[in-house]
Amino acid sequence: MNLALLSAFIPTFFFVSITPGMCMTLAMTLGMTIGVKRALWMMLGELVGVATVAILSAIGVAALLLNYPNVFMVLKYIGGAYLAFVGLQMWLSKGKMAIKMDSEGAKPASRLDLMSQGFVTAIANPKGWAFFVALLPPFLDANQPLTSQLIVLISIILTLELSCLLIYAAGGRTLKSILMKSGNVRIMNRIAGTLMIGVGVWLATG
Repeated sequence: MNLALLSAFIPTFFFVSITPGMCMTLAMTLGMTIGVKRALWMMLGELVGVATVAILSAIGVAALLLNYPNVFMVLKYIGGAYLAFVGLQMWLSKGKMAIKMDSEGAKPASRLDLMSQGFVTAIANPKGWAFFVALLPPFLDANQPLTSQLIVLISIILTLELSCLLIYAAGGRTLKSILMKSGNVRIMNRIAGTLMIGVGVWLATG
């Protein structure tokens, strides 16, 4: 690929990825509640979703979907309601995502639950589709094979996205360490729950 294009592509997408948004807020929330290691499963689902959006955007499918916004409505509302419900449980110090006292035992969220959260959050955001439709095609060279270009660009996108998700998740873990010194688990759950509810509302109304 053209090195000049790549030199512009990498900082552009890093800036976009590091900017606070639904996926980054979700990563920070899960880093705060279940830890960075388990949050990796959410990140895996989110990266699969981002790759799906990027590929479909590059081949023009997203342009069609954006002309028919009803395609997104059901998925957006269901996904947003689910995330908001999880946030409400966390706010009430209940559910699989809530921070538990050391003496409390609870079955943790499954890997599938976490992957589904990340995937739905990534693909159900029309703004994400619009962004890729607008920004990805200019970096594609019509005179070069599309497949090889997409492999390179999407690999870069996913690497940058994962790096930013890890930064936010680590930030959530650090925030938990600071706030947990007071020993007030309920406050931590309410902070995390409020963030999760915010992601759900953001997803449903975005």
